[in-house]
Amino acid sequence: MNSERFDMSSALDRELNEAIVNADISNFYEEFLAIFDRYYAENVEVASDTTPASLTGKAHVLPILFNFLMPLHVMAEIGGLSVTLRYSPIRADQREEQYTEWSLDLQGVLGRSATVHWPSAKRWKGSRVLYERHFDHRQIGGPLTFIDLGLDGVPAPACQYQALLR
Repeated sequence: MNSERFDMSSALDRELNEAIVNADISNFYEEFLAIFDRYYAENVEVASDTTPASLTGKAHVLPILFNFLMPLHVMAEIGGLSVTLRYSPIRADQREEQYTEWSLDLQGVLGRSATVHWPSAKRWKGSRVLYERHFDHRQIGGPLTFIDLGLDGVPAPACQYQALLR
């Protein structure tokens, strides 16, 4: 990969990451779906160490993304959950991949919190993400209870990080 193409991928990766962290899940989740539509290739492949097989194509990734975002949105908007997403670029020897360390902080109305950390690797083709992999998920704190969210008596949401919310 030549230097100019690497610089473009690096700049696009920063632009994508900034769009993700600046979107506000408490207002609505549709902004995240628009970011996914804008930056990801139609035939994107997404892999994770928490799932046995990778998913290929926006049509297969979108339901997983929705099942993650919708409960977070409801818990933030109705339950008062504070959601903060941060990222830090990771320098890597492989110029064809962009690495990022992510942190998702969840804080309930009573002050208890849980944080999930994970790195990701992305490969770009032109202005679109062609491949993304999430790995080495680590949790600190939690699980949060429905009392922490002001949702006692409401059934548990089905989402990827349901272990954070018991």
